[in-house]
Amino acid sequence: MPERQLDRDAVVAATQEAAALAFASWRDGAAPDAKVWEKSKDNPVSDIDIAVDALLTKRLRAILPEAAWLSEETIDDPSRLDARLLWLVDPIDGTRDYVRGRSGWCVSVALVADGLPVFAVMAAPAQDKIWIAASGEGVTCNGARLSGNIRQDFSGARVPADDLPRVDSDLVTVDKPNSIAMRMTMVACDRADLVATLRWGNEWDIAAAHLVAQEAGGVVTDALGQNITYNKRAPLDFGLICCAPGIHKAAVERLSERAARILSSA
Repeated sequence: MPERQLDRDAVVAATQEAAALAFASWRDGAAPDAKVWEKSKDNPVSDIDIAVDALLTKRLRAILPEAAWLSEETIDDPSRLDARLLWLVDPIDGTRDYVRGRSGWCVSVALVADGLPVFAVMAAPAQDKIWIAASGEGVTCNGARLSGNIRQDFSGARVPADDLPRVDSDLVTVDKPNSIAMRMTMVACDRADLVATLRWGNEWDIAAAHLVAQEAGGVVTDALGQNITYNKRAPLDFGLICCAPGIHKAAVERLSERAARILSSA
């Protein structure tokens, strides 16, 4: 944890303020009251993403000035690599759902110390939910403590996905929010058993949800089953496995061959 006591209530309040800012322009089932453009193909961003990022930058850096900063919507400052503490932020994770008027988006804030998330707040105002997690102290959703997922059988595991490859026909699809962080909270809340990806992903997408899932008893690794750390020079990891502990080994076995094939062809 930080050298001085972190004002957790202030972090929660800042995240809620940011979520309220985003929610004010969100429209259920319709385009938001916002300017939207594409940073790259099928990668939308809005002026609300930028406004939320600016608000969080101001609030969080005032709460803990010694922490460096890494956010999806801020130009990366390599001086963060020399910092022990880091704010790792996704102003709106799930922007595609946000701009389409769907509820599967959230504001994601994590404080990282020595490469690991130690405090996290995720706010999903369109679903009226907030998760608060502290390393070694557990996690709550709307004030209720989460106890995690105890599934032991890989076959039949619930996966938030639009569809699954034929090799995974023994798994079961459930509703999939666009936000990867929101999918990870589904494991923490026992609404899904497994979230898995086989692509390069950004640290800011998963840092807060990593702690949420972990403090609920889940396991979070990359697609090869290796531990994930944060504040790397290139803030990327290949793939993700977030699941109940009882099925992690089977998930790695199921995905490892495909992961290795993708990496070798890159």
